[in-house]
Amino acid sequence: MASSDGCRTGDWVEIERVLLEPAERSSNLPEDTAAQPLRVWLKGFARGDARIGDEVDIETMTGRVVRGVLTDVNPGYTHTFGRPAPELTAVGRDLRARIDAYRADADAKAGE
Repeated sequence: MASSDGCRTGDWVEIERVLLEPAERSSNLPEDTAAQPLRVWLKGFARGDARIGDEVDIETMTGRVVRGVLTDVNPGYTHTFGRPAPELTAVGRDLRARIDAYRADADAKAGE
């Protein structure tokens, strides 16, 4: 069955489940947010055959077994943290240069 409409046991899949119902959510949230359940999407290996929209148990990469609604078979990763802030793009190079300079200075002082 491993196709666009379902999965087989052992297939890499994504499920969706409700983590918190609206009544269980924080009272500090904006009204429109608090009215919605908090949903999570998890990836793992299907522990049974299922079709998109069916409930299925998965085993995550950390070994947890979680039940949810099958949303995708063989999902990829599409997250992004956006474009890098220009102020941060040189941080790695600058830090490495400073560490190299510190080590060179420490080596020079040790050799005196």
